[in-house]
Parts: sequence; structure tokens; C-alpha cells
Amino acid sequence: MPEMQQLSQKAYDRLVAELQDLTTRGRIDIARKIEAARELGDLSENGDYHAAKEEKGKMEGRIMHIESVLENCEIIEESSGDVDAVTPGVTVSILYEGDDTPELLLVGSIEEKREDIDVVSPGSPLGEALLGGKIGDTVSFEAPHGILKVKIVSIEN
Repeated sequence: MPEMQQLSQKAYDRLVAELQDLTTRGRIDIARKIEAARELGDLSENGDYHAAKEEKGKMEGRIMHIESVLENCEIIEESSGDVDAVTPGVTVSILYEGDDTPELLLVGSIEEKREDIDVVSPGSPLGEALLGGKIGDTVSFEAPHGILKVKIVSIEN
């Protein structure tokens, strides 16, 4: 069974809109590209045809992924006010042991990604270590090259 994902309402709505777009406009556009490429002749040496079929495969994979996420998700409520512990959906500033510059992370599903912030999954080693942590706590987790320690500098909604 697929892993249960926790999504904000905003991410859920974005995924629903993306799925709607891909299953309507996206499929129609790909079908047109494939048809136009077929009209060029011999399919065995037709680069446009093979590119369109590859694009179709990637799009269908994305559609299946979104459908799986939407079928296996729960929408988390954004809490109002101050947050005192790391939970899915919060932004946390951490400082790796030995570093001087804090790193800002969003704890949540990769589907929550934004351009301005990195996302860490609650199920990842770092995510699991951060969950429940409070400002000032130092947590450790196992990374490929050994145990790493991070200090929680701040927590925000």
C-alpha cells in the first residue's frame, strides 16, 4: 500500500488542478503531437514520433503519481499562532554542527515544494529526527557518511 502523505490544502488544490490539466489538455496536446509525427512517414526513424511517445509516457507516469498521492493523502490544518514543536507542514531553520549558516527547510511531502525553500520528508532520517523537536534542541540522525547533529534554530508556520 502506498505511503500516506500529508498535504496542505494549497498543495492538494494544486495537485487536483495539475491532474485536471494533464488528463484533459495534456493528453489532447500529446495526441496531436503523435498524430503530426505519424504523418511524417516511417515511424522507425521518426525522431518526432519517438520524442512524442516518450513525452506521453512521462506525462502518464506523472498522472499515475498524482492520482496515487491524492488517493493516499490527508490534508493537514495549518495552525494559527506560534508553533512550539516540529510537525509536518512547518518551516524549520536548522544549523548543522560545525556550520555557521542556518538552513531553512519545510517539513512535508515533496509535493509541497516551492522555489524558495527545500523540503524534507517526515519519513526521511532528518525529518524523523526533527519531528517533535523544539527550538534549541539538538537532534542527530544517521546519514550515509555517519551520524550528523543539527540544532533547531526556529520553527514557523
